[in-house]
Amino acid sequence: MLVRVLGAAAGGGFPQWNCGCPQCEGVRAGTIRATPRTQESIAVSANGEHWILVNASPDVRAQIESFPPLHPRPPRRTPIAAVVLTNADLDHCLGLLTMREGTRLSVLATETVRRAFVEDNVLCRALDRIEWVSLVPGATREIAGLSIEAFSVPGKPPRYREGLTRPSDDDNVGLLLGEGGRLLGYASSVRAWSDGLSLALSRAACVLVDGTFWSDDELIRLGCSTRRARDMGHLPIGGEDGLLRSARGVESARRIFIHVNNTNPILVETSPERAEVSAAGWEVAWDGMEIAL
Repeated sequence: MLVRVLGAAAGGGFPQWNCGCPQCEGVRAGTIRATPRTQESIAVSANGEHWILVNASPDVRAQIESFPPLHPRPPRRTPIAAVVLTNADLDHCLGLLTMREGTRLSVLATETVRRAFVEDNVLCRALDRIEWVSLVPGATREIAGLSIEAFSVPGKPPRYREGLTRPSDDDNVGLLLGEGGRLLGYASSVRAWSDGLSLALSRAACVLVDGTFWSDDELIRLGCSTRRARDMGHLPIGGEDGLLRSARGVESARRIFIHVNNTNPILVETSPERAEVSAAGWEVAWDGMEIAL
């Protein structure tokens, strides 16, 4: 099984277009040791011929162009067999509008995610060539030689649906993607840690997990927002009850943080926070990272 990280950053990318925080300014000026990143998505393949995208970010066109195995075959045949959505956040779904042309595209999503993104959304009438395939937590599907199993992960509705719908167990899912008995665990949005999450991820040889924020008040301290990490559906990495300590029971061969916000100090290669995650055996995903399982 082949895995390519197409984008490793949270919504807005790194640097974010409207952010003048020290890290965004530092990476623009080249004064910190950090690498720009586009918005989170990965491509997975069982054979290098057909690929599944996990999430379709607003940067999807550039991400496809950056990776030749995803380039189309003449005249307009794509090696992308399907897209799997883990939730209805815009940084996971907006790329579908870029992928609307051409042949029918299969998109796997829970019914809650499909309704959140499509219901009453005039723009999504342009997605008439998408075949929506129901993603049911606990059930397994096979596409392009890959098994795909979804499992519920504590999360929340996307911000544009807050107050319009009740939270559901299907708002946010993790994935176990497999081929030949090897599993990749994927949970890029984790609001709280749970025994079920530990159990699911412990089955995988490699896991990519929510690395959005280092601290709960990260955006507040920088003057970027009044919302805490948990308010936005993300368990911070640091702290006594943070993800780094909560996930100690996950003993996969490789453990990688993805969906890293532009304010998170683990993006800076020389930061103490980066040293702490490295000492705990975790890596930080970057655009172009490749994993073979």
